[in-house]
Amino acid sequence: MLVNLFHFSFTVSDIEASVHFYRDILGLKLVHRMVHDQPYTSRQVGFENALLKVALFTIEGFPPTPSGHLLELIEYVNPPGEPLDAATNRPGAAHMAFQVDDIHAEYERMKALGVRFKSEPVHITAGRNRGGWTVYFLDPDGITLEMVQPARDFTEMAEGPDNK
Repeated sequence: MLVNLFHFSFTVSDIEASVHFYRDILGLKLVHRMVHDQPYTSRQVGFENALLKVALFTIEGFPPTPSGHLLELIEYVNPPGEPLDAATNRPGAAHMAFQVDDIHAEYERMKALGVRFKSEPVHITAGRNRGGWTVYFLDPDGITLEMVQPARDFTEMAEGPDNK
């Protein structure tokens, strides 16, 4: 039985560039860095002589997970992998969404820092998120991330046809 979220993970090509992006541009808190090169690591990931560089992040004030982090970034130093097409319409692609309190200000700030966006912020006009704002953007490896500025508090919402 599942009991909690432990962490979410992305594989990246350059841990230093990704640490800079997630910490210095997005504002996530770096909580730990490590190198995984133990015999169990190779068995776990299914690659002989695996050498991984890892960075662990959380969001300041986010409810703690049992692991103490929310996001894990992994660079496979050995064996290195080839980039994949992480377009959001491809089966297996994932994205992570972050809630913000002022999507327009964050969009302008991040755009000025060179972050690649798929659009300008989009007003959500239907469904469960109606009245909010959203925008997709890309990390240095082309991983899709999302910012959402909700219009309402979902903890107070009742299920119903207008909340789908």
